[in-house]
Amino acid sequence: MDCSERIRALREDRDLNQTQVAVLLNVGQRTYSGYETGKIHISMENLRILARFYDVDMNYICGVSDVRRPFPAK
Repeated sequence: MDCSERIRALREDRDLNQTQVAVLLNVGQRTYSGYETGKIHISMENLRILARFYDVDMNYICGVSDVRRPFPAK
């Protein structure tokens, strides 16, 4: 599963719509839709925001690992 598929699955697991997540990232719904379809590359900062929001580590959200670990606390 790649990053775009992973962020869509995480959003759907929380029963959120694209507009709600777009507001969190301060982007438009169309931009966020582009992230999920892979047409627009999501910035590392927005990936970090999503990882923290969904409480998953960056390896999981980026599709590097299938092990769902919590976002690291400082």
